Amino acid sequence: MIEFDWQFFMVGIPAIMFGGISKGGFGSGAAFVAGAILALVVPPGVALAVILPLFMLIDVATLKPYWGKWHWPSAKGMMQGAIPGVIFAAWVYTAVDADFFRILIGLICLAFVMFQVSRAMGWLTIEKAPFSRPFAWLAGMVGGFTSFVSHAGGPPTAVFLLSQGLSKTAYQATTVITFWAVNWMKVVPYAFLGIFTWNTLLGSLALAPFALIGAWIGVRAHDFVPERLFFGLTYVLLVLTGIRLIWVAVA
Repeated sequence: MIEFDWQFFMVGIPAIMFGGISKGGFGSGAAFVAGAILALVVPPGVALAVILPLFMLIDVATLKPYWGKWHWPSAKGMMQGAIPGVIFAAWVYTAVDADFFRILIGLICLAFVMFQVSRAMGWLTIEKAPFSRPFAWLAGMVGGFTSFVSHAGGPPTAVFLLSQGLSKTAYQATTVITFWAVNWMKVVPYAFLGIFTWNTLLGSLALAPFALIGAWIGVRAHDFVPERLFFGLTYVLLVLTGIRLIWVAVA
């Protein structure tokens, strides 16, 4: 149950705007910061339910600017792999409690930041490789699972897409079309499992304008805002959020 108080809006508005900016202009890798931050003030399942319609709205808003610019073999392979990943995640959701998801989301936050920092420092390199359908399926499967449980499908798929050596715009467009499809895959199991409620839909509706504003900013910032600036701030938020979620779960 969501209490639509100052705390919900104080956390939810900047969270979904960051998610919109990331999905709109900087790939979907860090977009899951929206759900992670919102999970600080509402149960993880409620955060999942509120964020999914907003991400789907952002998907629609960002499809047109990137239409046809994606690498279709990569997108198709990841979509196919995401199907069993989503199915498995739906089963896991029925078997564990909220604190498990707080810990899982927190660990994904910290692991993603460590991965990106390792790349930036040169400790980890991803070599370019020819397109591999099994690799695309594997990336999609892991991405489908993490997308279902925390809207964090971007990090695992980023490893695959980086290995393809795509241009910045092709990378962005491929994430847009892939997660447009993956998010639709999650609608039925979310509804079947009772993750969606009228209360969560009202929460999504209240934050919808800010999701669109974030997407609009992201599309326009794609070509001229330094990625280092945007992601630097995002990584700080992910580290703080990840630590806090894990702390709440174990405490």
